[in-house]
Amino acid sequence: MTDIDLVRLNFNPQSLGLLNGILGLVMFGVALDLKLADFRGVVTLPKATLIGMLGQFVLLPAFTFLLVLAIQPAPSIALGMLLVAACPGGNVSNFLTHHARGNTPLSVTMTAISTLVAIVMTPLNLSLWGGLHPAGAQILREVALNPLEMVVAVLLLLGVPMAAGLFVSHRLPRIAERLRRPMRWFGLIALGLFVVGALAANWRYFLDYVGYVVFAVLLHNALALATGYWAARFAGLPERDRRAVSIEVGIQNSGLGLILIFNFFDGLGGMAIVTAWWGVWHLISGLSVATWWSRRPPAAA
Repeated sequence: MTDIDLVRLNFNPQSLGLLNGILGLVMFGVALDLKLADFRGVVTLPKATLIGMLGQFVLLPAFTFLLVLAIQPAPSIALGMLLVAACPGGNVSNFLTHHARGNTPLSVTMTAISTLVAIVMTPLNLSLWGGLHPAGAQILREVALNPLEMVVAVLLLLGVPMAAGLFVSHRLPRIAERLRRPMRWFGLIALGLFVVGALAANWRYFLDYVGYVVFAVLLHNALALATGYWAARFAGLPERDRRAVSIEVGIQNSGLGLILIFNFFDGLGGMAIVTAWWGVWHLISGLSVATWWSRRPPAAA
Protein backbone atom coordinates (compact mmCIF):
# COMPACT_ATOMS: atom_id res chain seq x y z
CA MET A 1 0.00 0.00 0.00
CA THR A 2 1.03 3.61 -0.59
CA ASP A 3 0.69 6.43 1.94
CA ILE A 4 -2.61 7.61 0.45
CA ASP A 5 -4.14 4.18 1.11
CA LEU A 6 -3.47 4.63 4.82
CA VAL A 7 -5.02 8.10 5.13
CA ARG A 8 -8.38 8.46 6.89
CA LEU A 9 -9.99 11.88 6.51
CA ASN A 10 -11.30 13.69 9.58
CA PHE A 11 -15.07 13.26 9.59
CA ASN A 12 -17.08 12.73 12.76
CA PRO A 13 -20.47 10.96 13.04
CA GLN A 14 -22.31 14.25 13.57
CA SER A 15 -20.87 15.63 10.34
CA LEU A 16 -21.81 12.46 8.51
CA GLY A 17 -25.39 12.69 9.76
CA LEU A 18 -25.55 16.30 8.60
CA LEU A 19 -24.17 15.38 5.18
CA ASN A 20 -26.74 12.58 4.86
CA GLY A 21 -29.49 15.06 5.66
CA ILE A 22 -28.18 17.62 3.17
CA LEU A 23 -28.04 15.08 0.35
CA GLY A 24 -31.57 14.00 1.23
CA LEU A 25 -32.76 17.60 0.95
CA VAL A 26 -30.90 18.01 -2.34
CA MET A 27 -32.64 14.92 -3.75
CA PHE A 28 -35.99 16.13 -2.41
CA GLY A 29 -35.44 19.44 -4.20
CA VAL A 30 -34.45 17.64 -7.41
CA ALA A 31 -37.62 15.54 -7.24
CA LEU A 32 -39.76 18.68 -6.93
CA ASP A 33 -38.65 19.51 -10.49
CA LEU A 34 -39.65 16.06 -11.73
CA LYS A 35 -43.02 14.84 -12.88
CA LEU A 36 -44.29 11.32 -13.27
CA ALA A 37 -44.20 12.02 -17.02
CA ASP A 38 -40.42 12.21 -16.79
CA PHE A 39 -40.36 8.49 -15.98
CA ARG A 40 -42.59 7.78 -18.97
CA GLY A 41 -39.69 8.84 -21.14
CA VAL A 42 -38.73 5.17 -21.01
CA VAL A 43 -41.79 4.62 -23.22
CA THR A 44 -41.58 7.76 -25.36
CA LEU A 45 -37.79 7.69 -25.77
CA PRO A 46 -37.04 3.99 -25.24
CA LYS A 47 -33.95 3.60 -27.41
CA ALA A 48 -32.20 6.76 -26.20
CA THR A 49 -33.01 6.01 -22.55
CA LEU A 50 -31.79 2.43 -22.88
CA ILE A 51 -28.51 3.58 -24.46
CA GLY A 52 -28.07 6.13 -21.67
CA MET A 53 -28.58 3.50 -18.98
CA LEU A 54 -26.28 1.09 -20.82
CA GLY A 55 -23.56 3.75 -20.91
CA GLN A 56 -24.14 4.74 -17.29
CA PHE A 57 -24.30 1.38 -15.56
CA VAL A 58 -22.62 -1.12 -17.91
CA LEU A 59 -20.09 0.51 -20.22
CA LEU A 60 -18.67 3.16 -17.87
CA PRO A 61 -17.97 0.76 -14.96
CA ALA A 62 -16.44 -1.78 -17.36
CA PHE A 63 -14.26 0.81 -19.12
CA THR A 64 -13.26 2.28 -15.75
CA PHE A 65 -12.08 -1.15 -14.66
CA LEU A 66 -9.92 -1.37 -17.80
CA LEU A 67 -8.62 2.16 -17.17
CA VAL A 68 -7.49 1.41 -13.62
CA LEU A 69 -5.76 -1.74 -14.86
CA ALA A 70 -3.97 0.35 -17.49
CA ILE A 71 -2.81 3.29 -15.34
CA GLN A 72 -2.46 1.32 -12.06
CA PRO A 73 -3.23 4.04 -9.51
CA ALA A 74 -2.97 3.43 -5.77
CA PRO A 75 -5.55 0.83 -4.64
CA SER A 76 -7.75 3.32 -2.79
CA ILE A 77 -7.75 5.66 -5.82
CA ALA A 78 -8.67 2.75 -8.09
CA LEU A 79 -11.58 1.82 -5.82
CA GLY A 80 -12.67 5.47 -5.69
CA MET A 81 -12.74 5.61 -9.49
CA LEU A 82 -14.83 2.43 -9.59
CA LEU A 83 -17.24 3.88 -7.03
CA VAL A 84 -17.65 7.11 -9.01
CA ALA A 85 -18.35 5.06 -12.13
CA ALA A 86 -21.02 3.14 -10.23
CA CYS A 87 -22.88 6.28 -9.13
CA PRO A 88 -25.90 7.66 -11.02
CA GLY A 89 -25.86 10.87 -13.04
CA GLY A 90 -25.80 14.19 -11.21
CA ASN A 91 -28.75 16.56 -11.50
CA VAL A 92 -26.58 19.40 -12.86
CA SER A 93 -26.46 17.34 -16.07
CA ASN A 94 -29.93 18.67 -16.95
CA PHE A 95 -28.72 22.28 -16.93
CA LEU A 96 -25.57 21.39 -18.86
CA THR A 97 -27.55 19.47 -21.49
CA HIS A 98 -29.83 22.47 -22.01
CA HIS A 99 -26.79 24.73 -22.31
CA ALA A 100 -25.24 22.33 -24.84
CA ARG A 101 -28.39 22.39 -27.02
CA GLY A 102 -28.94 18.74 -26.23
CA ASN A 103 -32.19 16.89 -25.63
CA THR A 104 -33.13 18.21 -22.20
CA PRO A 105 -36.28 16.05 -21.72
CA LEU A 106 -34.12 13.00 -22.42
CA SER A 107 -31.56 14.19 -19.85
CA VAL A 108 -34.27 14.66 -17.22
CA THR A 109 -35.63 11.20 -17.96
CA MET A 110 -32.18 9.61 -17.68
CA THR A 111 -31.46 11.42 -14.39
CA ALA A 112 -34.75 10.22 -12.91
CA ILE A 113 -34.37 6.64 -14.10
CA SER A 114 -30.67 6.37 -13.22
CA THR A 115 -31.36 7.59 -9.68
CA LEU A 116 -33.88 4.80 -9.19
CA VAL A 117 -31.76 2.15 -10.91
CA ALA A 118 -28.74 3.22 -8.82
CA ILE A 119 -30.42 1.85 -5.68
CA VAL A 120 -29.45 -1.60 -6.93
CA MET A 121 -26.79 -0.95 -9.59
CA THR A 122 -24.44 1.25 -7.57
CA PRO A 123 -23.78 -1.38 -4.86
CA LEU A 124 -23.80 -4.16 -7.47
CA ASN A 125 -21.24 -2.48 -9.75
CA LEU A 126 -18.95 -1.53 -6.88
CA SER A 127 -19.07 -5.06 -5.50
CA LEU A 128 -18.56 -6.64 -8.94
CA TRP A 129 -15.77 -4.49 -10.40
CA GLY A 130 -14.13 -3.73 -7.07
CA GLY A 131 -14.09 -7.45 -6.33
CA LEU A 132 -12.38 -8.17 -9.66
CA HIS A 133 -9.62 -5.64 -8.96
CA PRO A 134 -7.00 -7.45 -6.82
CA ALA A 135 -6.14 -4.55 -4.51
CA GLY A 136 -9.70 -3.24 -4.52
CA ALA A 137 -10.99 -6.66 -3.50
CA GLN A 138 -8.63 -6.63 -0.51
CA ILE A 139 -10.05 -3.28 0.66
CA LEU A 140 -13.60 -4.58 0.24
CA ARG A 141 -12.72 -7.61 2.35
CA GLU A 142 -11.10 -5.45 5.02
CA VAL A 143 -14.18 -3.28 5.41
CA ALA A 144 -16.45 -6.36 5.06
CA LEU A 145 -18.63 -4.52 2.55
CA ASN A 146 -22.18 -5.86 2.52
CA PRO A 147 -23.83 -4.93 -0.82
CA LEU A 148 -27.29 -5.34 0.74
CA GLU A 149 -26.46 -2.79 3.43
CA MET A 150 -25.32 -0.40 0.71
CA VAL A 151 -28.58 -0.98 -1.20
CA VAL A 152 -30.51 0.05 1.92
CA ALA A 153 -28.27 3.11 2.39
CA VAL A 154 -28.71 4.24 -1.22
CA LEU A 155 -32.46 3.63 -0.96
CA LEU A 156 -32.63 5.90 2.09
CA LEU A 157 -30.34 8.55 0.58
CA LEU A 158 -31.89 8.67 -2.90
CA GLY A 159 -35.11 6.70 -3.08
CA VAL A 160 -36.99 8.03 -0.05
CA PRO A 161 -36.28 11.76 -0.66
CA MET A 162 -37.12 11.33 -4.35
CA ALA A 163 -40.40 9.60 -3.52
CA ALA A 164 -41.28 12.38 -1.07
CA GLY A 165 -40.45 15.08 -3.60
CA LEU A 166 -42.48 13.36 -6.33
CA PHE A 167 -45.42 13.03 -3.94
CA VAL A 168 -45.36 16.76 -3.16
CA SER A 169 -44.88 17.66 -6.84
CA HIS A 170 -47.77 15.44 -7.94
CA ARG A 171 -50.24 15.83 -5.09
CA LEU A 172 -49.41 19.30 -3.75
CA PRO A 173 -48.40 21.31 -6.84
CA ARG A 174 -48.87 24.73 -5.23
CA ILE A 175 -46.59 23.86 -2.33
CA ALA A 176 -44.10 22.32 -4.76
CA GLU A 177 -44.08 25.51 -6.82
CA ARG A 178 -43.25 27.58 -3.74
CA LEU A 179 -40.53 25.19 -2.62
CA ARG A 180 -38.74 24.57 -5.92
CA ARG A 181 -36.55 27.64 -6.13
CA PRO A 182 -35.59 27.97 -2.43
CA MET A 183 -34.95 24.22 -2.13
CA ARG A 184 -32.77 24.24 -5.22
CA TRP A 185 -30.60 27.08 -3.90
CA PHE A 186 -30.60 25.84 -0.32
CA GLY A 187 -29.47 22.38 -1.38
CA LEU A 188 -26.69 23.60 -3.65
CA ILE A 189 -25.40 26.20 -1.19
CA ALA A 190 -25.59 23.87 1.83
CA LEU A 191 -23.83 21.05 0.00
CA GLY A 192 -21.21 23.46 -1.34
CA LEU A 193 -20.52 24.93 2.11
CA PHE A 194 -20.31 21.48 3.62
CA VAL A 195 -17.81 20.28 1.02
CA VAL A 196 -15.74 23.44 1.57
CA GLY A 197 -15.81 22.83 5.31
CA ALA A 198 -14.79 19.20 4.91
CA LEU A 199 -11.93 20.23 2.62
CA ALA A 200 -10.80 22.87 5.12
CA ALA A 201 -10.72 20.28 7.92
CA ASN A 202 -8.60 18.01 5.74
CA TRP A 203 -6.73 20.65 3.75
CA ARG A 204 -3.28 19.24 4.48
CA TYR A 205 -4.26 15.83 3.17
CA PHE A 206 -5.89 17.37 0.12
CA LEU A 207 -2.78 19.41 -0.75
CA ASP A 208 -0.50 16.46 -0.12
CA TYR A 209 -2.38 13.98 -2.26
CA VAL A 210 -4.53 15.80 -4.84
CA GLY A 211 -1.64 15.55 -7.28
CA TYR A 212 -2.08 11.78 -7.23
CA VAL A 213 -5.65 12.02 -8.51
CA VAL A 214 -5.68 14.96 -10.95
CA PHE A 215 -4.48 13.01 -13.97
CA ALA A 216 -6.58 9.94 -13.13
CA VAL A 217 -9.76 12.02 -12.79
CA LEU A 218 -9.03 13.93 -16.00
CA LEU A 219 -8.68 10.65 -17.93
CA HIS A 220 -11.65 9.08 -16.17
CA ASN A 221 -14.00 11.99 -16.82
CA ALA A 222 -12.91 12.24 -20.47
CA LEU A 223 -13.58 8.51 -20.78
CA ALA A 224 -17.06 8.96 -19.29
CA LEU A 225 -18.01 11.80 -21.65
CA ALA A 226 -16.64 9.89 -24.65
CA THR A 227 -18.38 6.66 -23.61
CA GLY A 228 -21.77 8.35 -23.52
CA TYR A 229 -21.27 10.18 -26.82
CA TRP A 230 -19.92 7.26 -28.83
CA ALA A 231 -22.41 4.76 -27.42
CA ALA A 232 -25.18 7.09 -28.59
CA ARG A 233 -23.49 7.63 -31.94
CA PHE A 234 -22.99 3.90 -32.59
CA ALA A 235 -26.66 3.40 -31.71
CA GLY A 236 -27.62 5.88 -34.43
CA LEU A 237 -29.10 8.50 -32.10
CA PRO A 238 -29.39 12.09 -33.38
CA GLU A 239 -26.86 14.70 -32.27
CA ARG A 240 -29.11 16.27 -29.61
CA ASP A 241 -29.53 12.85 -27.98
CA ARG A 242 -25.78 12.14 -28.21
CA ARG A 243 -25.03 15.32 -26.30
CA ALA A 244 -27.58 14.46 -23.62
CA VAL A 245 -26.23 10.92 -23.17
CA SER A 246 -22.62 12.13 -23.13
CA ILE A 247 -23.27 14.68 -20.40
CA GLU A 248 -25.44 12.30 -18.39
CA VAL A 249 -22.70 9.64 -18.34
CA GLY A 250 -19.96 12.24 -17.77
CA ILE A 251 -21.60 13.98 -14.81
CA GLN A 252 -21.77 11.69 -11.78
CA ASN A 253 -23.43 12.11 -8.39
CA SER A 254 -20.15 12.49 -6.51
CA GLY A 255 -22.01 13.67 -3.39
CA LEU A 256 -23.53 10.21 -3.08
CA GLY A 257 -20.08 8.72 -3.60
CA LEU A 258 -18.60 10.74 -0.74
CA ILE A 259 -21.38 9.75 1.63
CA LEU A 260 -20.90 6.07 0.81
CA ILE A 261 -17.14 6.43 1.38
CA PHE A 262 -17.64 7.93 4.83
CA ASN A 263 -20.42 5.48 5.71
CA PHE A 264 -18.74 2.28 4.54
CA PHE A 265 -15.01 3.00 4.13
CA ASP A 266 -14.28 5.25 7.11
CA GLY A 267 -13.21 8.17 4.90
CA LEU A 268 -10.52 6.18 3.08
CA GLY A 269 -8.13 8.84 1.76
CA GLY A 270 -7.66 7.88 -1.90
CA MET A 271 -11.36 7.15 -2.40
CA ALA A 272 -12.47 10.40 -0.76
CA ILE A 273 -9.95 12.64 -2.51
CA VAL A 274 -10.58 11.20 -5.97
CA THR A 275 -14.35 11.54 -5.48
CA ALA A 276 -14.10 15.09 -4.12
CA TRP A 277 -11.85 16.17 -6.98
CA TRP A 278 -14.18 14.49 -9.48
CA GLY A 279 -16.99 16.66 -8.05
CA VAL A 280 -14.96 19.77 -8.87
CA TRP A 281 -13.54 18.64 -12.20
CA HIS A 282 -16.72 17.31 -13.80
CA LEU A 283 -18.31 20.74 -13.39
CA ILE A 284 -15.33 22.38 -15.12
CA SER A 285 -15.18 19.84 -17.94
CA GLY A 286 -18.96 19.58 -18.30
CA LEU A 287 -19.42 23.33 -18.55
CA SER A 288 -16.54 23.58 -21.01
CA VAL A 289 -17.93 20.86 -23.28
CA ALA A 290 -21.47 22.24 -23.01
CA THR A 291 -20.27 25.75 -23.91
CA TRP A 292 -18.35 24.39 -26.91
CA TRP A 293 -21.46 22.54 -28.08
CA SER A 294 -23.68 25.57 -27.44
CA ARG A 295 -21.85 27.39 -30.21
CA ARG A 296 -22.48 24.54 -32.67
CA PRO A 297 -26.13 23.93 -33.53
CA PRO A 298 -26.83 20.17 -33.62
CA ALA A 299 -27.46 18.73 -37.06
CA ALA A 300 -31.07 17.84 -37.78
CA ALA A 301 -31.95 14.21 -37.18
